[in-house]
Amino acid sequence: MSPKVGMGPVRRDQIVRATIRCLAREGYTRLTMKKVAREAGVSQGILHYYFADKQAMLVATLTAVSRELDRRVAAAQSRTKRDPAARLRALVRTCLVVARERPEFWVVFLEFWGEMVHDRRLRAVNAEVYTRTRKLIGRLIADGTRSGRFRVVEPERAAAVVLGLVDGVSLQLTFDPEAFSVAEAARVCDDALARYLTKET
Repeated sequence: MSPKVGMGPVRRDQIVRATIRCLAREGYTRLTMKKVAREAGVSQGILHYYFADKQAMLVATLTAVSRELDRRVAAAQSRTKRDPAARLRALVRTCLVVARERPEFWVVFLEFWGEMVHDRRLRAVNAEVYTRTRKLIGRLIADGTRSGRFRVVEPERAAAVVLGLVDGVSLQLTFDPEAFSVAEAARVCDDALARYLTKET
C-alpha cells in the first residue's frame, strides 16, 4: 500500500515518533511492529511499507533524535556570539536541557547502544553519528585554538573528551534527575571544560 502523494515524509515521521514513545515506555526487547502501528494510528501494512523490521525503526529513531539534537544545538548557538567558548557552552547546555526535558531521547541512545553490542551494522550507524558529532565539536575547538581562547590540542581527540563529559552528565540527568539540576550540571561542565581547554596565561 503506497502512501498518498506528499504524505510519505509525514507518515514516516509519525511512525518514528511513535517508535520513540514505545521505546521509552517498554524498551527495545518488548517493541513490536504491532505496538508501533497501534501507537502511530496506522495499519501494519503501512508500517511495513516504510520499515522492514524493528531494527530499521531503531536506526530511524537514532537518526531522528540525533538530528533533533543537532537542530537544537544550532539554534542555541545562533543566539550566542561567534566566540568558540560561548558556542561550546551552548552545545553543552542544550544537551543537558534535552536530557531533562526530553529523557526519551537518551532512552533511544541507550536502547541503541544495548543492541549494537552484538550487531556490526548498528555499530557502524553509531560510529557515523559520533564521528559527525566529534567533527562538529572539533571545529569549535580548532576555532578556539586559532583565536587564542583554547590551548593547543588535537581537535577531534579533545572533542571525544568533551563528548564523553556531555554523554555522562546527560545520562545522569536523564536517569538520576535528583543528582543535580541542569544549572548545576552546566556549571560543573563549564568548569571542567575551562580547566581542560583554557590557554594558560
